[in-house]
Amino acid sequence: MARSVEGEVMAAFTIAPTEADPAPPPLENRSEPEQGEQGAPAEPAVAAPESAPQVALPLPKPDSLPQAASTGEASLSGARAAGKGTGASGNGLGTGSGLAGSGPGGIAVTRPEHISGAIDNARDYPTPPGGREARRGTHVIVRVIVGPDGRARDCSIYRASPDAQADRITCQLVVDRLGFRPARDPNGNPVDAPFYWRQRWF
Repeated sequence: MARSVEGEVMAAFTIAPTEADPAPPPLENRSEPEQGEQGAPAEPAVAAPESAPQVALPLPKPDSLPQAASTGEASLSGARAAGKGTGASGNGLGTGSGLAGSGPGGIAVTRPEHISGAIDNARDYPTPPGGREARRGTHVIVRVIVGPDGRARDCSIYRASPDAQADRITCQLVVDRLGFRPARDPNGNPVDAPFYWRQRWF
């Protein structure tokens, strides 16, 4: 009985074989390439050579050419290496306005010297904010021009101190109180020259 039941059950689940679908042809036999395959490279492009046409340029006439500098004898031609003028060429005998000259040129060979006057009174300077201790140990440097008369003028602050008011007062005192021996040129003549005065506060 068990065998008969088993046979019936197996028969119920038996599937009869059908004709199989024909297999696809192999890839190498297909006439069209698959998607994504690279095609054959094209022939490289070569540009045809070209040349620009040549144009004949007219030559200038001999009489229209500019005249070149020469080594003539004219002293004003500007072609001489050195002249007798004010030294505007390479080397001259003038006042030194060119590269080199033999004149003095107004150059001082000595410096001004302080010979009189002093700035040593604390009453000349008002008490700064914070008291005199705020200025103690500092200094100012002023620049003046000492003229041929030995007097200072045109004072300016060369290096300032923390007290701007004291700097301005120092400039005025240098001009008003100090006397100088002026600077001199190579011929011994007094000339203008700068002088630097440093005022310290202790």
